[in-house]
Amino acid sequence: MEQQGNEVLIVATLLIALIIIFLITLFSVFQRRKNKLLLERAENKKRYEREIAETQIEIREETLRNISWELHDNIGQLLTLAKIQMQHASPENIGEIADTIAKSLTEIRALSKSINPDFINAIKLKEALELELERFNRLNYIESTLVVAGGEREINQKHGIIIFRILQEFFSNTIKHSKATKLEVFLKYEEDSIRIEAKDNGVGFEMKKVRLKGIGLQNIKARAKLINAEAKFKSEPQKGTSLIINYYI
Repeated sequence: MEQQGNEVLIVATLLIALIIIFLITLFSVFQRRKNKLLLERAENKKRYEREIAETQIEIREETLRNISWELHDNIGQLLTLAKIQMQHASPENIGEIADTIAKSLTEIRALSKSINPDFINAIKLKEALELELERFNRLNYIESTLVVAGGEREINQKHGIIIFRILQEFFSNTIKHSKATKLEVFLKYEEDSIRIEAKDNGVGFEMKKVRLKGIGLQNIKARAKLINAEAKFKSEPQKGTSLIINYYI
């Protein structure tokens, strides 16, 4: 009996020891996974903040480039015209001179708004798109339209900045490289998401070849993923290019 009791005690001790080892191992694995998750979250947060900062810098740089173009191509021409008109001023053309000066003042006010450092940080996505496409039409860069459907929804301001920058990159590529004459943007507000489609009627490209070359499409997709959105391209040679963004609120 005593021997059986010792055997039972030994078995029980071994079982308890195994259970303790198992629990320690389980806790260790859980702790490692928890630490890994926390580290990933911290890295994602840093990457997100870094992306926001880089995006804001890129938007400011794009804004400065736009200001340079407008000063040279638009306001400069208006002021030159006003100067010529003033040199040949007469009671008959005084109205034309006043109209030219008024147009110059309007363009300068629009530029001053863009220069304001709080402008990009405070502006809503819909308003930013309206101003951007309006500028394209005003300067005859490309025929642009914006179609909005659904009730406007409030979105995270930082997310809006990233979406706007993604679209700004697409617009810039359209104007510089696509040889397009039309740019259409569709902004649709839904209950739990926002769908944005921008498309041009330019030369297009072969998707497979562009993926192999890696000309920034992956960067756009990565930025979209960072804000719980999806971005995809559609394009065929001579059939234009489309960028579709689905942002989930």
